[in-house]
Amino acid sequence: MKKLFIPLFALAVLMYVVPSAHAENWVYLGQAHVDGQHDHDNIEVGKAAGRYRFLQVRIKNAPIEFDRIVVHYGDGEPEVLQVRDVIRRGGHSRAIALQGDRFVKSFELWYGKAKPNSGKPELTLWGQR
Repeated sequence: MKKLFIPLFALAVLMYVVPSAHAENWVYLGQAHVDGQHDHDNIEVGKAAGRYRFLQVRIKNAPIEFDRIVVHYGDGEPEVLQVRDVIRRGGHSRAIALQGDRFVKSFELWYGKAKPNSGKPELTLWGQR
């Protein structure tokens, strides 16, 4: 019995530690809600402003159809990311690579409801340094 308990305990510890270590790589940047069929929001990064290599969008409540994200860097230069994807409720985008090693100030989002009669989608934006 003891021989079986130790490997199971070790496996349980690994299952707990590995996902939380991976989650620590992502930094919360902000959130927005889709108010109409088509929407446009700006997320100021605030305290989390800094240099990021990747961006990820996570969705709650209802699916979102993305058009583009405009990244506003500290040097005033924008970068347009053509996302053009439907992200399902409870889903997330791929890790979207950002160009260069520049300071990120804000994100401008262009999106809409993927289903006209769906609930009010909510998104959170995450960055990886």
